[in-house]
Amino acid sequence: MVNILYFCIVKNGKSMNYTDKTQEAVQLLKQLVAIPSISREESAAANLIQKYLLDNGYEPVRTGNNVWTKCKRFDKLLPTILIDAHIDTVKPVAGWTHDPFTPEETADGIIYGLGTNDDGASLVSMMQAFFLIDEMGGNPRYNLIFSASCEEEVSGKNGIESILPMLPLISFAIIGEPTNMQPAIAEKGLMVIDVTNEGVAGHAARNEGVNAIYKSIEDIQWITSHQFAKSSNLLGPVKTTVTIIQAGTQHNVIPDRCLFTIDVRSNECYTNQEIFDEIAENLQGTAVARSFRLNSSSIDPTHPFVRNAISLGLTPFGSPTLSNQALIPFPSVKIGPGDSSRSHTADEYIKTDEIAQAIELFPKLLSVN
Repeated sequence: MVNILYFCIVKNGKSMNYTDKTQEAVQLLKQLVAIPSISREESAAANLIQKYLLDNGYEPVRTGNNVWTKCKRFDKLLPTILIDAHIDTVKPVAGWTHDPFTPEETADGIIYGLGTNDDGASLVSMMQAFFLIDEMGGNPRYNLIFSASCEEEVSGKNGIESILPMLPLISFAIIGEPTNMQPAIAEKGLMVIDVTNEGVAGHAARNEGVNAIYKSIEDIQWITSHQFAKSSNLLGPVKTTVTIIQAGTQHNVIPDRCLFTIDVRSNECYTNQEIFDEIAENLQGTAVARSFRLNSSSIDPTHPFVRNAISLGLTPFGSPTLSNQALIPFPSVKIGPGDSSRSHTADEYIKTDEIAQAIELFPKLLSVN
């Protein structure tokens, strides 16, 4: 992102009407909650967003279940900023006391429903902020692109990754996720490693065979005690956790195979390939990474957007959770209304005040001198 961005809250005698925009955002959010949009099943939600953009005078581009559009005064000679939020949700967990697909607003402005916090509030508030900036005449020094992407919850290849080649050159991105409107300037990456130890089957009553479980226990002990040398100031150390183990056929047979899975959360000090190599060379078993594509990401703390966020009283931090940042090759910050601790939980909710704050703050965050 270049350092020439500037946006006036009042321009050409016009002022931003945050109240109307908040009401419109809340109404759209409720419509989205009522449309199930589990990852890879977002078609109906994408239809709604596409129509909503058309009704507001835009020419949205639809690719699969991704929908994106340019600002009305797009100038190919200017740098371009992407603002993105995802439309998919996880499946509702057990324990909901509200219908997850029926939006319910309380008298004190709490909206319950699946996807309200993750990521509907970011989606609708970013969209309204995008409209506001355009309504004020746009910005003569940069372009904006708004995208509503799919398959984020599963890091799917048909999500934001699939539309990047279609977009103009992007200088910087804001990824909408529930961060209490604080800027996440780094986030951990993700890698899943499957490990297989081979043994020799035998009768458990006799001293024979090679127990594949015991070999895996030795590997797991190494994983739990190993510390990677480089730790991040924002993200801390690389975190490895064994989450699945499978072995054995019956109680009296020495298991000849044991498989276990490692969940790896990487920091920006390593690529996923580097972490994998260090793990693989120290295990007895054969390690296979499912993917190397979800690396950690970070942005220079002196970036103009970050400096502006600090000047507005916000506090940069490092996020342990993954987002679309892992799939984009340009500088980005993750920020949005809501709280990450509410995501993927029963009775997920967002506050209308949080949406209102976001609609007001996003244009200010784009006012970089």
